Amino acid sequence: MKDNIIPIFFSIDDNYAPFLKIALCSITEHANKENNYKIYVLFSRLNDANKLDITKFLSNHSNFSVEFVDMNEHVSEISDALFTRDYYSKTTYYRLFIPRLFPQYNKALYIDSDIIVLDDIANLYNIDLGTNLIGATPDESVQIIPEFITYVEKYLGIKHEHYFNAGIILMNLDELRKFEFEKKFVSLLKQIKFSVAQDQDYLNAICKDRVTYVPSVWDKMPFPNPNIKVEDLKLIHYNLTFKPWHYDGILYEDIFFKYADKVGLRDTINKIKENFSEEDKKADQLGGQRLIKMAGELAEIQDTYANLLKQGKIKF
Repeated sequence: MKDNIIPIFFSIDDNYAPFLKIALCSITEHANKENNYKIYVLFSRLNDANKLDITKFLSNHSNFSVEFVDMNEHVSEISDALFTRDYYSKTTYYRLFIPRLFPQYNKALYIDSDIIVLDDIANLYNIDLGTNLIGATPDESVQIIPEFITYVEKYLGIKHEHYFNAGIILMNLDELRKFEFEKKFVSLLKQIKFSVAQDQDYLNAICKDRVTYVPSVWDKMPFPNPNIKVEDLKLIHYNLTFKPWHYDGILYEDIFFKYADKVGLRDTINKIKENFSEEDKKADQLGGQRLIKMAGELAEIQDTYANLLKQGKIKF
């Protein structure tokens, strides 16, 4: 597997192992046999049974291989500074260390595991980034929620239509290393805590003005959009609380369950949904409301990130 290698990174824990398997099923179904897809699973807690299950699944596909990367040692020095909220874990930050840890690659894909791919993922990988650091899609949730629009523009100082979702990103590893991205991230981490979107805000703040914007069909969230036909979708991203394994009636849930059935995980998903109680749903709803409120309040404070940066009080 030396030629046409497409490195694809995921970051999960044991809770997300079933969803990764479903995502991988959709990726393998649409993959070009002429490419070699190298899957990297970044983790801090992942049991041997889940590793074996994923390995066995991919062993049925001759042009796929998988490697599991324990990130505990790599982030130990700054682990305490990695802020998380609600259902997020520190695994969400692991994508930021890919440029340093994988110097053998010039380019790589990072993809969240709550996705279904409906096209050859190589077509996303092959998008030309030039000297830009990142290829990504404007975050659809930010475009439609007024408080998020205000937060992004006033607190971060980024036009809302330029604020990208970090769940599906094409990384120009060469340029990120030249740019000393990780050094800048660690420096910024010590100066300010982004409470709304955590690692996504750091990526947007640091990579500002060096982003190639990818068509939204490569990161379509479960929001209705009359301008996008189902048959045109290339990647569905069940982000935020729009999880078909928690709720009924999620847009594109039929596509998710199609692939859950293909890997024999329908019963597992149904059990997850049954165990997601009314209290869990209420907590989900309240968490979303708190997040929107927080975003709106942060946009109105004096010491926004944008203002501190402009005043030279933040440097990276």
